[in-house]
Amino acid sequence: MATRVLWRFAILFVVFVAICGCEARPGSLSNSEHRQSSVPSDSPRYNISWTMHLNVPVPEDAEMLKYVEDKFNVDLDVWNLENNQYESLLDMKLAQGDIPDLFRIRQPQDLLKYQQQGLLAEIPADMLDRYAPNIMKAIRNNAPAYQYDGVIDEKYYGIPVINPTNIYRMPVVYRKDWLDKLGLPVPNTLSDFEKVIYAFANEDPDGNGKKDTYGLSLQGMNVVFGAFGQIVFADQLYFGEKDNNLVIGALEPEMKEALQYLRKWYRDGVIDPEFITGENKGGYKHLSHAFIEGKIGMTSMGNYYHWIQKGDYSALNADGEETPVEATFNVKELTAKYPQARIVFGRPFSGPDGKRGSQAYDMLMNFTAIGADAAKEPGKMEKILQILDYVSANPDPDEYNSMIYGVQGKHWKWAGSAKEDVIVMPPYDKMFNYQNVIGSSLGMTVPSKPTQRREQWASSLSLDKDGIYNALKVATPSLISKGPDLIQMKDKAYISIITGEKPLNYFDDFVKEFMDAGGSQVLREAND
Repeated sequence: MATRVLWRFAILFVVFVAICGCEARPGSLSNSEHRQSSVPSDSPRYNISWTMHLNVPVPEDAEMLKYVEDKFNVDLDVWNLENNQYESLLDMKLAQGDIPDLFRIRQPQDLLKYQQQGLLAEIPADMLDRYAPNIMKAIRNNAPAYQYDGVIDEKYYGIPVINPTNIYRMPVVYRKDWLDKLGLPVPNTLSDFEKVIYAFANEDPDGNGKKDTYGLSLQGMNVVFGAFGQIVFADQLYFGEKDNNLVIGALEPEMKEALQYLRKWYRDGVIDPEFITGENKGGYKHLSHAFIEGKIGMTSMGNYYHWIQKGDYSALNADGEETPVEATFNVKELTAKYPQARIVFGRPFSGPDGKRGSQAYDMLMNFTAIGADAAKEPGKMEKILQILDYVSANPDPDEYNSMIYGVQGKHWKWAGSAKEDVIVMPPYDKMFNYQNVIGSSLGMTVPSKPTQRREQWASSLSLDKDGIYNALKVATPSLISKGPDLIQMKDKAYISIITGEKPLNYFDDFVKEFMDAGGSQVLREAND
């Protein structure tokens, strides 16, 4: 503990005495002009490989990509690694000996793994402050508790990517038209919820005369576990706090009681029998196809912005006029198939001891790192940080939004002179992920106060309450080496108990097997 305190003070000292060497802010990018590079003509032209959040590929000749290349006198090689398969695609490239220069680490727990594999460069703290001053300022001012999360052995390896909207938990969503038809309210307790899902399964809520509907599937189960204080089905081991210690949620004894409910519901035909394969059947990962196809009436899939109904709040159209917001993602797909369908958000229902909650993502979303090979070229790391700072945290509002939305006057415009609301212009306002297509949004998310209309709407729904966060924020060595197998063991045990393949009492055997397989070491290191 003393060592940790000392290095934190040391880093703070370096930060405060570092000299800011950022270049003068350029004018805004408009449709009628392109800025010439301000880089000295004798500077080397670096080839920089770049990873980023992608839902569709970035073309090599993308307009905004070329703008950044010309401005900084570089060639950017964007690795088109689809977000849905990011880790597996990245690991294939790494296995071939290719290391990205701008290294996006999507899962925070992977920072230590990649550092231990020698794939990451140390980023000197004074270099961060000199060449990425706006990013570091935003982190210190708006998320100071996270500023050292990328430090390993007293050295910076990852810039923490903080998502301010992760104060909002995953929503609990119901088919409102089904509830209305059955004369049922949104459930507030576990017993209320049980009544609702049995009605969804047995009382023909869609009116087609067939017994082909169910109460819930995989993601909805996390709200059931949340009623007992834990999260189980996630892509990482979820830790909770108990008696001032960390515990692994899936091993807690109250989970046995939660499993008793779920196995009964499965036996009674209330749970989607295909829950084992999940609710998403491919494509955009936040879509609940089981819900969209009218198979289940409750879910907790995706984020709040995947469930906006037409008219939930007012947005500005291309002419700057107040207009009802359009439906998004899951709701858009649902109402295209069932025009009469409506959804409603519910508070996570409470369990026997009054606990409630749905899964929430930590504010620490991922890390941005520099690949080890980039540090071997003099000046290259500095150039990468300069570009990252410019495209992520530009203090000029015109330039900042141009780096996100594209060319001002072509892709977007301000709604008024106050420069508070951005209007995406036709036809881009109707295009899925047009930013990837034009090569914008190259940067990382920096923390700020969520004040947009969409977030005001989310706050009005109290989505910033009842979230269950992972109490372990970073990885440990044993979690890296043993975590994937332990997660697989946990999922297999839970599914076998829910489906009746194993008896309920197998839970106790599973806990022992889990601890013997490395769980005890993971838990010990987490608490240490």
